Amino acid sequence: MKATHIEHIGIAVKSIEESIPYYENVLGLKCYNIEEVADQKVKTAFFMIGQTKIELLESTDPEGTIAKFIENKGEGVHHIAFAVDSVADALADAESQGIRLIDKAPRSGAEGLKIAFLHPKSTKGVLTELCQK
Repeated sequence: MKATHIEHIGIAVKSIEESIPYYENVLGLKCYNIEEVADQKVKTAFFMIGQTKIELLESTDPEGTIAKFIENKGEGVHHIAFAVDSVADALADAESQGIRLIDKAPRSGAEGLKIAFLHPKSTKGVLTELCQK
């Protein structure tokens, strides 16, 4: 696997609307996209800083993974996402090296990306997302 760059950093928040002013007014970033990813039970908001995106994640379901993350750990950094040329190939490579996969195959994510996650128990505690345009 060869990651080409950090695609985004995912941050779990209770409310996107309450969080946007910090990123816009304090950090001077501009929210350029808000979308819901229904199958992941999440609403997302995106900001660009240099070549990297910040993705805010708000749960749309009290039983969703983001809601459970916030319940257990509070708001904050949820995952780091790396861009790869092929998520399917990267998953196969990671699995061949003993990395535990959350997703066995790529699925659709926000902004039309193909995505998959690697389990944090295999990645030194960091939930890792692989992204392909």
